[in-house]
Amino acid sequence: MSPRSPSVNEELRRRSRERLLQATVELVGERGYEATTLGDIADRAGAARGLVSYYFPGKRQLLQSAVHRLMHRTLEAALEREPIPEDGTDSTGGAEGAERLARAIDAILGLARDEPLLMRTHMAGILQAEGFVQCPEQQRLAELLRDTVVRYGSDDVDRDYPLLRALLMGAVFALLIPGAPMPLATLRAELFQRYGLDWALGVPPSGAPPDADGGGAERLGRAP
Repeated sequence: MSPRSPSVNEELRRRSRERLLQATVELVGERGYEATTLGDIADRAGAARGLVSYYFPGKRQLLQSAVHRLMHRTLEAALEREPIPEDGTDSTGGAEGAERLARAIDAILGLARDEPLLMRTHMAGILQAEGFVQCPEQQRLAELLRDTVVRYGSDDVDRDYPLLRALLMGAVFALLIPGAPMPLATLRAELFQRYGLDWALGVPPSGAPPDADGGGAERLGRAP
């Protein structure tokens, strides 16, 4: 049998890494972080235990990469789900940019709603000393959010992308506070008001939108 080509080996490594990331999301979502071992993850992925250490320095880094993968895949699916309206669209944003931003907000808030244990564990890890893990999954998530800010029409992406990221993280944290979570609809209304988004954009929750404070917050990259 002839040896495998470098491209085949690279594809096999990619698939192994993907299986480990998916197994991590599944197990931590089911059992929690402390009850999930690296051996459990390897077994679920059908991989050797040593392969986990080959790709990731530790369980916390593996979890962050796994959740960032879930986030960017969820965001990609939300942005590509249906054709984005073309009327009113131009190079500075318009209808397309507003729709994309609405979908991005709904995708991230929806993950916090649908995967509370996983996302709560992820947020707790970020607040520890390691902070963000710089990995391909985190970089892909950042690319998607930056592109959303660009298409929305920001005139200062280096300012507005970190602000959007911080606002989304704050909203996720508020949704997941044990014993005192804020309603998703309320947080969505505040974010939509800030960015001048119509409630009907994206995937609005059922029911009428809650009343938002009419304080006139500055929209991202644009005048109030």
